Amino acid sequence: MIDSAPLLPGRQPFLDDSVICLAAPSFALSPRDGQLRGTGVDGFYDQDQRLLHTLRLLVDDQEPEHVAYRTEGSREAFFQAVCRSSEDPTSAPWLLVTRERAVRRPDVAVTEPEPESEAESGDVVLLQNVGSEPARFTLSVVAATDLADVATIKAGVPAADIPCELGEGIAPEVRWHSPRDTGGVVLRAEPAPLNDGGLEPKITLDDHRPGLAEFRWELLLEPQEEWSVHLLVRGRTTTVADYPVPPRQPAPWGPVEVTGHERMAALLTKGLADLEALRLAEPTASADGRENQFVAAGCPWFLGLFGRDSIWAARMMLPFGTELARGTLRTLAGRQGRHHDAFTDEAPGRILHELRPTETRHGDGLVLPARYYASVDATPLFVVLLHEAWKWGLAEKEVRPLLPHARAAMEWVAATLGPDDLISYGKGRADGLLHQGWKDSPDAIRDAEGRRVDPPIALCEVQGYAYQAAVGYAELLTALQDDKKEAQVWLDRASRIRAAFQRSFWVEEPDGRRYPAIAVDGAGRPVTGRASNMGHLLNSGILQSEEEHRAVAEALMSDGLRTPWGIRTRSAHLAGFNPFGYHGGSVWAHDSAIAVHGLAATGFVDEAATLLDGMLDAARHFDHRLPELYAVYANSRFDRPAPYPPSCRPQAWAAAAAALLCSAMLRVDADVPDRRLTLRPIAPSRMGLESPYAVRGLRLGERSVDVTVDLHGGARVSGIDTEEWRIDA
Repeated sequence: MIDSAPLLPGRQPFLDDSVICLAAPSFALSPRDGQLRGTGVDGFYDQDQRLLHTLRLLVDDQEPEHVAYRTEGSREAFFQAVCRSSEDPTSAPWLLVTRERAVRRPDVAVTEPEPESEAESGDVVLLQNVGSEPARFTLSVVAATDLADVATIKAGVPAADIPCELGEGIAPEVRWHSPRDTGGVVLRAEPAPLNDGGLEPKITLDDHRPGLAEFRWELLLEPQEEWSVHLLVRGRTTTVADYPVPPRQPAPWGPVEVTGHERMAALLTKGLADLEALRLAEPTASADGRENQFVAAGCPWFLGLFGRDSIWAARMMLPFGTELARGTLRTLAGRQGRHHDAFTDEAPGRILHELRPTETRHGDGLVLPARYYASVDATPLFVVLLHEAWKWGLAEKEVRPLLPHARAAMEWVAATLGPDDLISYGKGRADGLLHQGWKDSPDAIRDAEGRRVDPPIALCEVQGYAYQAAVGYAELLTALQDDKKEAQVWLDRASRIRAAFQRSFWVEEPDGRRYPAIAVDGAGRPVTGRASNMGHLLNSGILQSEEEHRAVAEALMSDGLRTPWGIRTRSAHLAGFNPFGYHGGSVWAHDSAIAVHGLAATGFVDEAATLLDGMLDAARHFDHRLPELYAVYANSRFDRPAPYPPSCRPQAWAAAAAALLCSAMLRVDADVPDRRLTLRPIAPSRMGLESPYAVRGLRLGERSVDVTVDLHGGARVSGIDTEEWRIDA
């Protein structure tokens, strides 16, 4: 028997070289040779639990030599290897080994009191004798598992292997049972179609390591003969009640095509494929049979419902349809806070921060409940998404049932506003999250001198979200409920939030330049030092003048924040800057895309075009998939962005950033209730293109719209009646 190496204690595993197969909530990760050796994050997973960490293929007790791999979509990967003989002077292989991996979404059975799901994934192993003589050899498959949860693996905390036993199925199998619940996993060896019944393996359970099992076949292959076996991994996991399930219906957006701009087309194609793989759904469909689908935040660390991330992804996708927004809103509305709970941070009207299958314990002492509400921004963003979805064509019959949830959310916003008219968060429980904005790492908020600033904190972008939510909610009240009195109450609150922002956030530098601080501390002082958060303000409406918009644009484009491939989270000129700092100097795809969109929407077209070009170039270095975050060295000798090795891949708002960049390129805005479409496209010449480009598949409610942009930036629209619609292009 061959042992597998343990996890490195206390270190988050790297992912940048991992091959990932994903069909949420199931996925598999491995090195590029496809072997699972029980190290790092290797394994088959379902519902935040590792089903197998070891699935190691051996020929005559030796690993085949890796040759190549490729992926097929999001769900499948193919690995090629060879076996060579030391007695052959030509070093030609005598055996070809192909491993075809596929991840399948589980079938779901909703039971009480604990829902259960069964994931069925695995490998097909194909062997071919390419030598000139018959080959007699042994094939071994070594397997083991710890059934560890993702939080434990992320923390680098070793988990004990689970004992296994022989199964009693028709096909040869071994089983591992969870000591914590009713979950477990089965590894089954099923003959593949080539074998006409196949050979029965000898199964050995290691007496010294009760969790290790070996399947062993004694094979004889004639020249050019093939043999194969299907290694089927079937896991059973348990979750909290009413937990989301794999979707049973197609993706809630239609086909989208970009022509004339190859890099944008490649980025959008990859982004939409990643979003498709990240989809989850409510256990029960709506009355009309439609699923409430949303996208999970990211694989592998956050493969579930995350309020902020799921909302932002749905917002970014609005130009391509409102169904994802509809499903996201309904899913979050069903879990909206109803009472006060100190452990979960639930409060009436508050929108969920994250939902896990079970309570998670992280290696740094963090203990998070299955339902956790500690987010200061998800609640106003919920209302912003509802308002924007209505503008993009979400039917009134879908919007009206969500208005009570919007009201509850805005009541939470009103209750959270302090005497200074700022929305802030305080210190939560000691073993919960310290920060509640999107930059939520412990050292995310630092001043210009690099000193940590702890709560209470009022974040600049959250004031923008709250202002935008109040104005949007007032418009919904006026248009759908004819409640002008209540609408005016919220417009007055919006004015107070805006005025408070003006008083509290602006920082003036010695040379007279100004920028909005990342936050205001508990004493009402702005936290100095340029940070990327200000980019979220451009499109929120909270900035009052052209001068303020320009100040933000100039700060974002300053050499401390701007890189050739996006906006740094923290200026390189500040103490504490680290290009690999999670929130202290790295570049986040969604954050930079929000800045690009805001710059384009507010008239800073050259700045937007420059950043857009840089992000498309960054994507080129990552196989046209924008990572969750990446590093850019402050040194011109490094001519490409560097991967942030532990980052999620794929990640929802990084994937959806492709859609946001596409809409920024078109500078598109819609008001479906008012039958108005506005387009101010960036001319091809400003993006280094020499020919027109087109985007097909924009959605205005039920209508599919195509836009063609000529060399001078003029737009031609097809798919809507110009007599019914006002098209400002």
